[in-house]
Amino acid sequence: MPDFRRRPLLAALPGLAFMSATAGAQSPPLKLGTATPGGGFPVYGAAFIKAIKDVDPTFEIEEVNTKGSTENVPLLEAGKLDLALVQGEVVQDVFFGAGRPASTLKVVTAMYASPGMFVVRADSPYRRIADLKGKPVAWGARGSGLVILGRYVVDGLGFDAEKDFEPVYLERAGDGPAMVLDGKVAALWGGGARWPGFVTVSMAPGGARFLVPDAGEIDRILAKYGFLKRITVPVGTFAGQTVAMPTVGSWSFVLARPGLDEAVGYRLASALHKVERAGAPSEQLSETTAKNTIDALPKPGALQPGVARYDKEIGLLR
Repeated sequence: MPDFRRRPLLAALPGLAFMSATAGAQSPPLKLGTATPGGGFPVYGAAFIKAIKDVDPTFEIEEVNTKGSTENVPLLEAGKLDLALVQGEVVQDVFFGAGRPASTLKVVTAMYASPGMFVVRADSPYRRIADLKGKPVAWGARGSGLVILGRYVVDGLGFDAEKDFEPVYLERAGDGPAMVLDGKVAALWGGGARWPGFVTVSMAPGGARFLVPDAGEIDRILAKYGFLKRITVPVGTFAGQTVAMPTVGSWSFVLARPGLDEAVGYRLASALHKVERAGAPSEQLSETTAKNTIDALPKPGALQPGVARYDKEIGLLR
């Protein structure tokens, strides 16, 4: 049984040198790395950019589609991106140096909690995660941090994602729902409130069923991977969902490259706080708050310096 606590989940990535930012203000536009089209990160990235632009019209941020979290980290470290969306399990490795030096990337904001689940067609015979053993499962795009979350979850249940299922990896995250609906895979793994893949399957004729660990299975997962969190998906989050669904997951973050100018971080924090005070303009940003960010920080001192300065000014940090 593989021990993912020790396996360096980012170790296979090419080593890239850190690059310090030049002094002074950043030249627009900032580059924001997201993921492959059709997944949750591009949807969030577009909402993030629009919300900031609405309150600070001169703030230029450009979305860059990437392979996902595990590509975003080295691109940030190399200075090829200014900001990037990174899933929680990858953030864990980044800040605690699992098989690699701990990174000097910094947190700009928490994005949202990502409850991990499988979705299947409602007319399928699958009722529990164990029912998927030996079946084709679409885990997502190879570079997605959600793939890593899925490995942690099934490993906590005593399964190997590669050996106990027929793993299918996607070129585009948006390809997964169609594969479930036409029967090419038994299930699609994913995470996040209103995650696009889940929405698509649940809205299709015939509807969807979600598979999550039961109470005992959640305890087993958390006993092995304590950095994961208990998360409940509220009733009605997805079409046809009539009961709340407890599961496990983590927080995803917007991270900044090493040396991103403090003034830029301060401006981002100020804009995001204006968005928060005005009321979240979209479902995607409903959990993107300054308090959630501080509560979800992977470790003390992880905030981008400009963000930390702003949070001190508004009384959230001492």
